[in-house]
Amino acid sequence: MERVYRGTVGKTWYCALLRGIGPGNPNMRNDKLRAVLDGLGFDGVASVLSSGNLVFATDDDASALEDRIQGALQQELGIGGGTIVRSRSELQALVDTDPFSGRKHGRDTYLTATFLKYHQESPESLAELDGANVSLVGYDAAARAVLAVSDHTRSSGPEFMTMLERRFGKDITTRTWLTVHRIVNRFPD
Repeated sequence: MERVYRGTVGKTWYCALLRGIGPGNPNMRNDKLRAVLDGLGFDGVASVLSSGNLVFATDDDASALEDRIQGALQQELGIGGGTIVRSRSELQALVDTDPFSGRKHGRDTYLTATFLKYHQESPESLAELDGANVSLVGYDAAARAVLAVSDHTRSSGPEFMTMLERRFGKDITTRTWLTVHRIVNRFPD
């Protein structure tokens, strides 16, 4: 059955990927996060999981969405993390490339996509992330995403996240490949 959202015809669908969301914090719960985006006039606002993934439709200029959403989150809820926005078409194209080609996400092996706020000019400079506990799959320039497999039998996710922050700063956010698929599936048909 096709999902239909009032007011979304002719608008572009996006996902806001919020950094540092802890659902235990009352100001970071999905209902409050959705209310902020509703208040900005976006249509079809919906949550994906409880970790700061919000889909919405708008005909607003894409270049200003990140700052606009982050400003509203800071002003209304005191959330100072970061906001990275990707369009439905960018995320769908990323999924369609099947960058992990048959690898499975599991307890010991995490498939991840780290979304960068800014374009990475030289993918070769990412080689430093490839190591004993992390296998760099590549960089998707269109989605501005670093794709990696993290071996959790020998290290932990926080160690990898620290490496990513050292390399790119705080204007990043990481999602598991399963979450990326859930986001894409949350967009209406």
